[in-house]
Amino acid sequence: MKINDVILKTVVKGVVLIILTLSIYLFLSGHHTPGGGFIGGLVMASAFVLLFLTYDVETVSEGIPISFKKMSAVGVLISVSSATFPIFIGQPFLSQSFGYFDLPIFGVTELATVTIFEAGIALTVVGVVVNIILSISEGSNKWKA
Repeated sequence: MKINDVILKTVVKGVVLIILTLSIYLFLSGHHTPGGGFIGGLVMASAFVLLFLTYDVETVSEGIPISFKKMSAVGVLISVSSATFPIFIGQPFLSQSFGYFDLPIFGVTELATVTIFEAGIALTVVGVVVNIILSISEGSNKWKA
């Protein structure tokens, strides 16, 4: 017997949008207020986990064709390369810089290299957390058979 979960699937679509918006806000506010790549990544991973719980893994994987293992590897590569790049220009490890730029739509905006490092952290956290959840779900499916 198939359960009719139209209301759950409809509500989850809106909730996932809200969760993703919150994760982006937390990510972008991280170098001035509490937040950053780790917290933003955890919140974003919770959106993916909610999708996996509401729909099945195959449906979400078809709709979002992302390899979370590759995502975590790319995140580590981005973080490590942004941390070691300053060494090649004569600066200490993990040196960061920032500047204020006049952007056409946003006006005067601060851009910082820490955002690149935080993006790598966020990708790593999302990839690792979702991989852990998918591994747990595969393990529980083996016990049902």
